[in-house]
Amino acid sequence: MSTESNDLLYNVDERGVAFITLNRAEKHNAFDDTMIAGLTTLFKQAGSDSKVRVVVLQANGKSFSAGADLNWMKRMAEYSYEENHRDAMALATMLQTLYTLPKPTIARVQGAAFGGAVGLIACCDMAVGSKLSKFCLSEVKIGLIPATISPYVIEALGVRICKRYFQTAEVFSSRRARRLGLLSESVTEDELDGTINDIVNALLKNGPLAVAGVKSLISDVAHKPVDEALMQQTSQRIAEIRVSEEGQEGLHAFLEKRPAKWQETKND
Repeated sequence: MSTESNDLLYNVDERGVAFITLNRAEKHNAFDDTMIAGLTTLFKQAGSDSKVRVVVLQANGKSFSAGADLNWMKRMAEYSYEENHRDAMALATMLQTLYTLPKPTIARVQGAAFGGAVGLIACCDMAVGSKLSKFCLSEVKIGLIPATISPYVIEALGVRICKRYFQTAEVFSSRRARRLGLLSESVTEDELDGTINDIVNALLKNGPLAVAGVKSLISDVAHKPVDEALMQQTSQRIAEIRVSEEGQEGLHAFLEKRPAKWQETKND
């Protein structure tokens, strides 16, 4: 299944991998309010489609994304406070939709990823970048702040790192992005697709509901004290999934030394 627009492409392959592609190569995939609305729609579509098991966010052209589109910024400069608030909330909603997508998400990064593009990468569960990629949280250069993307970037990089790069707007390399945790892998451009395919194949071997379950588990458990309430909650979760249809299939497949039903899907 595929969907095409001027700015975005959407395709789901036979394995159930959804590819969402930024398609403004001539503008280095800079995004505006129209693209933000389109991304929100596509993220929701992928999240609700039972056939989709993995989502890959990628871009055509030399750059992943240069951040905000110049013409959009010109319009923002004339907006009232109320209009700016609505505009920012649309971006915040898109980011939250990606972050909470109940499917594993992978960002494929090449070239420049500036400003809000770093937020898109941080919202994904995993990210593979080209060794030639460059990153920058550039907002303060024009007297702005990376507000809507900040929860996700701070979670990915940590407070101390963000204090530097939010304030200095320095450009940093793919190698450093890997060390800081923004990227899962930093590889040559020729290795990008193969590396992502390896990750996709690893994901497709696992129970779809279990994968969604561990994603929500991490969000619910992270930074919580290990008290009686958390112990009860995690024990309840494992008990529920053990008796679920998928859990029973996985356990019996393991004990019977056979592939589970979800592993019968072609994933080469």
